[in-house]
Amino acid sequence: MRPILVINSGSSSLKFGLFVAKSGDEHALVSGNADAIGSDSGTLEIVDEQESVLSRETHRFTSQKEALSHITKQLTASKYEAPVAVGHRIVHGGPHLVKHQLITDAVFSTLQKSVHFAPLHIPPAVELVRHTERLFPQVPQFACFDTAFHQTMPEAAYRFAIPEKYFADGVRRYGFHGLSYASIVHALGKELPPKTVAAHLGSGASLVALADGQSVDTSMGLTPTGGIPMGTRTGELDPGVPIFLMRNEKLNADALELLLNHNAGLKALGGTNDMRKLQTASDAGDHNAQLAIEIFCRSIAKTVASYAAVLDGLDLLVFTGGIGEHSSAVRADVCRRLSFLGIALDAERNASSSAVISSEAGRAAVRVMPSEEEVQIARECRKLLP
Repeated sequence: MRPILVINSGSSSLKFGLFVAKSGDEHALVSGNADAIGSDSGTLEIVDEQESVLSRETHRFTSQKEALSHITKQLTASKYEAPVAVGHRIVHGGPHLVKHQLITDAVFSTLQKSVHFAPLHIPPAVELVRHTERLFPQVPQFACFDTAFHQTMPEAAYRFAIPEKYFADGVRRYGFHGLSYASIVHALGKELPPKTVAAHLGSGASLVALADGQSVDTSMGLTPTGGIPMGTRTGELDPGVPIFLMRNEKLNADALELLLNHNAGLKALGGTNDMRKLQTASDAGDHNAQLAIEIFCRSIAKTVASYAAVLDGLDLLVFTGGIGEHSSAVRADVCRRLSFLGIALDAERNASSSAVISSEAGRAAVRVMPSEEEVQIARECRKLLP
């Protein structure tokens, strides 16, 4: 069957799936998610291909490595065939690792040397790759980079207005959520129109402008901190703000990183990074929650409008990610601001999160689509297998 094990690690979660090729695409034999890693309320759920629950438990995992070891034992006990390859989602590989590839010693060494490009993401990814080697010795491992999808951007989109020497050192716009966007392009297939904007809205959030299915601009930049405000990240920020904080608050690089990535965004504005809690508070009249949601939706709409300028029009707007898929209120707020682009929602379709939520009166279509990063990783790995 040649199953591929896919590992998608987050800051406090670990998603996985065991995929086989079937009917021309990748099919999950089993999948699951370890959530709230590091917390006493951590959970693990594993489901089979019929979505029947094989295991659901509360478990305190101290790390992604421990969670993966536990998951591997569960899969072995359930007599699933051992994988012929393992695919990892790697958020950032720096300037030299920008395509999906087999993890060799040279690739691993380059990844270790690229830590400064994503100090929050690369170290745990490196640890998980090494741990997977111990769990599955002699099994090839593949790195699937979120930045790979955006390598089609033109120079005018990925260059910053700073001296050439910094660009030569890798300071440029890379873009992220690439596996999510690639899965959307794959799912739409021939239905993908020439001028599309996709918005991946979750705890991390970004947008991409797609010209004939290729990335030509995206909101995140050198790191996943840029772009629109997110759950705990600032998004775009006047470069003078960090300088001001360094001079006046005496913040060093570590303190700035903590502030910009963990104590900013919706959390700083509304007191929580949970959109559901923000919406409840907003409905009850909480000004801070209302302001957080308004800033979030306003930023999304501004980015969509700017990408319509890049694309010379707009045929389709796609919402994906946890917030994009489940918050009808956010979708309605964003689309209300974009009526001048020919966007009009069907209120009932939007309320039920239908696949297509635009009305026939609109010139541009609006869709809600799941982000399928794990199956996309399996697709990319299958292509690379000998």
